[in-house]
Amino acid sequence: MQVLQVQLEIRPDPAEVGRARKWARSRLAGSGISADEPVAETLVLLVSELVTNAVVHTGCPAVLRLLLTGVCEDAAGGPAGTVRLEVADSCDRAPEPRHADGDATGGRGLALVDGLADRWGWTPEGTGKRIWCEMDRATAGDPAGGPRNPGGTAATHGGFAYEAV
Repeated sequence: MQVLQVQLEIRPDPAEVGRARKWARSRLAGSGISADEPVAETLVLLVSELVTNAVVHTGCPAVLRLLLTGVCEDAAGGPAGTVRLEVADSCDRAPEPRHADGDATGGRGLALVDGLADRWGWTPEGTGKRIWCEMDRATAGDPAGGPRNPGGTAATHGGFAYEAV
């Protein structure tokens, strides 16, 4: 099984979010995931959310990793493989999902990650942590971008539980 891993160092600067999105688009295209695949824009949105969280909530440099496992076509000619995004930083504070109220401009990032990714979580790492999410290319979700948990049922990820919206 082929695994491709690439990484980008992120400075604690909000301008890095746009650079991370552009970098991710380029790496995905270079690995055979075209921009018109539903999974491509979803992955770029996930990059945006995870990098924004690292930049805004830690104030520390971070590393964005993109791991592509077996990205190819399945036996029926459809897309296959798993894409994993990771953001590692040196802040030991655990990620805290929040519930955004009404017109709040923040507080939705981890809820978006939960709704869009097939799996996600976080692990302590040295003096910091690694937040990760995965998408299976063959099950890239609703092409309209709808949530993966449309019933609003309780979900548990990364050691905490909350209501998915």
